[in-house]
Amino acid sequence: MSSNAAPNQALDRAIRKAYWRLIPLLFICYVIAYIDRVNVSFAKLNMQTDLAGNGFSESVFGFGMGIFFLGYLLLEIPGTLLVERWSARKWISRIMISWGFIAAMTAFVRTPSQFYGIRFLLGLAEAGFFPGIIVYLTHWFPSRDRTRALALFLIASPISGMIGPPLSNVLMGIGVGDQPRLLGLVGWQWVFIAWGIPAVILGFVVLKFLTDRPGQAAWLSVEERAALEAELAREKAEHQLGSGHLTISQALTNPKILLLALAYFFVVTGNYGIELYMASIFKSWYGLEVKKVAWLLVITSVGSLIGQILIGWNSDRTLERRWHASLPILMGAAALALAPFSKGNLWLSVALFTLTMTGVKAYLPAFWALPSLLMTASAAAASIGLINSFGNLGGWVGPSVVGAIKQYADQHLQGDVGYSIGLWFLAASMVVAAIMIIRLGIGKQASGTKAAGAKAVDF
Repeated sequence: MSSNAAPNQALDRAIRKAYWRLIPLLFICYVIAYIDRVNVSFAKLNMQTDLAGNGFSESVFGFGMGIFFLGYLLLEIPGTLLVERWSARKWISRIMISWGFIAAMTAFVRTPSQFYGIRFLLGLAEAGFFPGIIVYLTHWFPSRDRTRALALFLIASPISGMIGPPLSNVLMGIGVGDQPRLLGLVGWQWVFIAWGIPAVILGFVVLKFLTDRPGQAAWLSVEERAALEAELAREKAEHQLGSGHLTISQALTNPKILLLALAYFFVVTGNYGIELYMASIFKSWYGLEVKKVAWLLVITSVGSLIGQILIGWNSDRTLERRWHASLPILMGAAALALAPFSKGNLWLSVALFTLTMTGVKAYLPAFWALPSLLMTASAAAASIGLINSFGNLGGWVGPSVVGAIKQYADQHLQGDVGYSIGLWFLAASMVVAAIMIIRLGIGKQASGTKAAGAKAVDF
């Protein structure tokens, strides 16, 4: 047996334990986070009718759904740095408790200005969660396993799309037709309250069970802690030797980081534009009941789940990131551009939207491996925060533009073409993102074989 065998075995055990200890909890947190972020798109199906007399138009909803990301922008980088320099456990716990309370308060909005305000506050509350988790995973998983760990975390997004609509549909029936109100509130209000409560509970669970770094993990043996910390330190030193030490200010002005942020902006524009309007599109094009729309949204999330797992696995297997990030986006853009031509054929529309959602989710594991190829430690944390905060402004632009186009088209153009024009705008934005990722030239397939002991862990 070689002298490296024991440390490698200890490292593999440590990584395997980290998968099972950390990823399930982070996964559940992200499921709730994502549902709280996008459940407004489903609640809108009845909320807009109930509040139409208060001025809740298509453009109001588009702007309000997207203003979440302006609040997100303001605290994203500071929140990410707190995860790197202070405590992921405490910061993520704070995030979840505050966003749970604010998400539930959405049930009580009555005017557009209140809607804008509560969505803005929700963005402030959640700022730092997603990039903070990405940074947190770099504290636990060597590069050989990081994309797969990211993929397992990120599939929470399509999973939320599979469980959120059916459960929200049950809640939406409260106070509708012959169904009585519950505590004086109707269904769309309970959608916000019922999904806000788990976030608060999980905030306290995170505080108790999450571990900041391997050296603090009582659930690892001494040998396992030492092996994992040594591997992470080796990678960090090797990276800094190759790329030099960058300050936070240098990271935030690095041209490639800025271009990654811009590329992310364009793809997020497409992602949230379609995700926050897909329910309305199905209802508009086919006159479907809320219950049927809920199950169609579940179908479109299945492809996202499969695609994210496969892309993450194959990206780690080949150590190639650039094409694994860009090609899914191009596929999703093509399907989205074709979607307006499927109007009148429900199942063709479902198929195209499924391909679209696959594209705008499957690229994520490979994409978020790119910043760590450029820098490490606080510089990497700051760059991830910048990419996510600026990029997520696309989550404001996408829904706002689609809502504005829809309202303008309904008032000034012949035929029901508003959503079609909006979808073409979103598809074009995604194409721009894919081209930028390709042209950046980072994340190409690694040459040669992996270093000794760099075989990804099966778990």
